[in-house]
Amino acid sequence: MSYNIRMNPVAWPAQRSSEHHGLVVIEGIMGSGKSTTMRFVAKTLEEAGRPALGVHERADPHPVRATDELQHWFEPWRESTAEQLASRAISKWRSFVEEVQPGTSVPVLDGQLFHGDLTNLFLMEAGFDELAAYCESLAQLIRPLRPLVVYLRQENVELAVRTISAERGEAWVRYQVDWKLKGPYAVRRNLVGLEGLITLYQDYRRMTDALFDRLTLETMVIENSARDWARYNQQVCERLGLDGAQSAS
Repeated sequence: MSYNIRMNPVAWPAQRSSEHHGLVVIEGIMGSGKSTTMRFVAKTLEEAGRPALGVHERADPHPVRATDELQHWFEPWRESTAEQLASRAISKWRSFVEEVQPGTSVPVLDGQLFHGDLTNLFLMEAGFDELAAYCESLAQLIRPLRPLVVYLRQENVELAVRTISAERGEAWVRYQVDWKLKGPYAVRRNLVGLEGLITLYQDYRRMTDALFDRLTLETMVIENSARDWARYNQQVCERLGLDGAQSAS
């Protein structure tokens, strides 16, 4: 099975709700439920009469993913420095905000504040100060959209990675290992196999936890290890001013 897939291009609808939040970002490590939650939130907003657009992490072209512009988009370290990639990403986000503000639907993003180009910057061994400056730049850009950042978090990263690896199978694990453990961060630390992937994500989560704590945006954390999706969905809907949340499919 191949996981190197890209989805359909994004098409922005013509209307945007005047409700409080003009952007929702669903964050978390791989397998934390970002895509499922993104689809649920977009669907629930639509059903409540608030035009929305769910943007999957693999949408092609993606409105903010800077690696789309590279030949080796899964291995950006082969042709870009961290500084160059960060600059491209900030430029993409600036264009995105300019496009959204005039009156399009509320975008609901599957990652991209952390899980996306920032992940690549981490894999490229950008220092924490550099990552923090990049994240703050993005926060400043999207602040006019009144975003809500939802952070799906599992306290035990090792258990979370082992669980999603068992569910998605050996081919998925090989895909993740062959991609992420080829980056400078993993190579320099001799990270290999599933154990190396777990170590990588433990380090990554410590970094994103620290960045999340610094965000000067409206945020919420959901510890979703119990996988009680109906309860988590209700929490998000309450924060968005929506009623009648149903379990995500």
